[in-house]
Amino acid sequence: MRNYFKNASERDWLLINTIRFLSLDQVERAKSGHPGMPLGASHIPYIIYDRFLRFNPKNPKWFNRDRFVLSAGHASAMLYSLLFVMGYELSLEDLKGFRQLGSRTPGHPESFLTPGVEATTGPLGQGIGNAVGMALAEKFLADKFNREGFPIIDHYTFALVSDGDLMEGVSCEVAQLAGHWKLNKLIVIWDNNKVSIDGPTSLAWSEDVLKRFDASGWFVQEVEDGYDLAELEKAIKRAMEQKQKPSFISVRTHLAYGSPKQDDASAHGAPLGKEVALQTKKNFEWPEEEFFVPEEVWGYREEKIKKGELLEREWNTLFERYRESYPELARLLEKSLNKDWEEDYRKLLPEFKDAMATRQASGKVLASISKVIPTLFGGSADLSESNNTYLHGEGDFPQGRNLHFGVREHAMGTILNGMAYHGGIIPYGGTFLVFSDYMRPSIRIASLSSLQIIYVFTHDSIGLGEDGPTHQPVEQLSSLRLIPNLWVLRPADPNEVSVAWHMALKRKDGPTAIILTRQKVPLIDRQEYPSHWSALKGAYVIADTEGTPDVIVFASGSEVYPSLMAKEILEKEGIKVRVVNVFSFEVFEHQPKEYKDYILAPEVKKRVAVEAGRGLLWHKFVGMDGLLITLEEFGRSAPGDVLMDYFGFSPEKIARRIKEWL
Repeated sequence: MRNYFKNASERDWLLINTIRFLSLDQVERAKSGHPGMPLGASHIPYIIYDRFLRFNPKNPKWFNRDRFVLSAGHASAMLYSLLFVMGYELSLEDLKGFRQLGSRTPGHPESFLTPGVEATTGPLGQGIGNAVGMALAEKFLADKFNREGFPIIDHYTFALVSDGDLMEGVSCEVAQLAGHWKLNKLIVIWDNNKVSIDGPTSLAWSEDVLKRFDASGWFVQEVEDGYDLAELEKAIKRAMEQKQKPSFISVRTHLAYGSPKQDDASAHGAPLGKEVALQTKKNFEWPEEEFFVPEEVWGYREEKIKKGELLEREWNTLFERYRESYPELARLLEKSLNKDWEEDYRKLLPEFKDAMATRQASGKVLASISKVIPTLFGGSADLSESNNTYLHGEGDFPQGRNLHFGVREHAMGTILNGMAYHGGIIPYGGTFLVFSDYMRPSIRIASLSSLQIIYVFTHDSIGLGEDGPTHQPVEQLSSLRLIPNLWVLRPADPNEVSVAWHMALKRKDGPTAIILTRQKVPLIDRQEYPSHWSALKGAYVIADTEGTPDVIVFASGSEVYPSLMAKEILEKEGIKVRVVNVFSFEVFEHQPKEYKDYILAPEVKKRVAVEAGRGLLWHKFVGMDGLLITLEEFGRSAPGDVLMDYFGFSPEKIARRIKEWL
């Protein structure tokens, strides 16, 4: 049955089937997983890795490697088998632990767990966006650092996508941007097997996908016989020759190829079963032995390891010559790769003297620090002037460093993730806080993957005013705080914005969301109140009283200043008030128990939370009997100061609510 693959050498046949049947064995042993794509498409990444991809299995993070993203993350068993065959530090025992607790081979790929996995994928559509971000980062860094004779940054990004990836709307968004940006070193290959979980893709899909990518500015090819290795190889070569366009290759394949369940939707996401699995092996004249690895594969692994080590050594030699010729550029690139910027930017963080919207303060901070962090790179989803994310004087990509994502928040999120996976860049992206919902899947993956990304979310409450409840965030603060490993920072005044950016830049093990106002907020007098750097602990006592307070008020962001004014009103009436500025729930949680006990002061029973958003999460500060001065309904369309007073967030109304409650 060796004619199942056309123009395949004996070695090709052996290696492809090793990948296919190791994948099948993983799924059968785990009694769960997705065998259809590994059986139908393993030859595609094999051709990429065998013929084209430059990588070093002994150093999966070698910077100038080519990247391969399995956007169809449900085919993870295929990826693990592929990486094993290519010499990465994955063992047969790792493969046997597929989908089991504590293994390095989880049900969907995780970039932080498995050597050789470039991106955390599985939620469909994320991986293709990540690949666009990687190709974008390569193009940006190559333009910045390469010099004639020194192609220090010179690599391709490949992505393997499924029907499901291309059904997700985000794939359209990122395809439009990749074509617009002319990311010619991006090659996306579509495993076009025409089967989804529910049955044939024709149940819900009749689009001409090739025309979609052609219209978006891609170089489009179609390999009608997806099992003709020579035709597939030629298509990839043509793609790599492109100078102005990203490439999209449709490869016609069959789900569960060569098995009794070929083209049967039941083979997509469930084991074939012992009998069908054995019959499939027989169809390919493959030994029935579980996790069988031919002797030749071990030799191939060693070849790949030696070749990869040579590629990296050659690049290291080139880089040393580059360092001699361009020492400042080499130093700058090393700082970019290590994200070693603190001494450079700290001295440029502004000290504000005037009241302003915190979004304006953020723009001033960004303008200052960007001068010494040239690889701080990002933009906005068509709101750059509103978000204050535009770096004036820096120009637009590809000539400059401002990115225009258009009205594509989800695409922006996935691309930022890809930029972070790539490395050498600190990516940032801005939009209104309410529209963070559009990019939530990518924020979640960034948090899971511990990616350093900075989200600039402005227009953070009813204080934005006249645009009304469609644009006024109510539940978004709480929603973001629920995502593990995402830091949500809400500055109370312009100077705390400098602290927020400092924390986001210093943090390398996860994303940070900086939450900013549209409306002007007063400057808190730091001669009278504690330094804004107190916010580094996540929460701090910003105003105290003599002795034990009668009530503690916990507030965040733009509600801190009116809470301070409410304290003055209440103390004139003999009520002793402590005000705690809760800058970040998550950062506060990282503080020592002694500090948290001091801030939470459990001996004080009367406790109030003040925030212009949903209040449920504030019970951790105020207890179940505490008073919530929060927003439990949608807003209105009116000037921001009118709404703040209407919904009870003026100093007088805060004080009245507390007094009545006491």
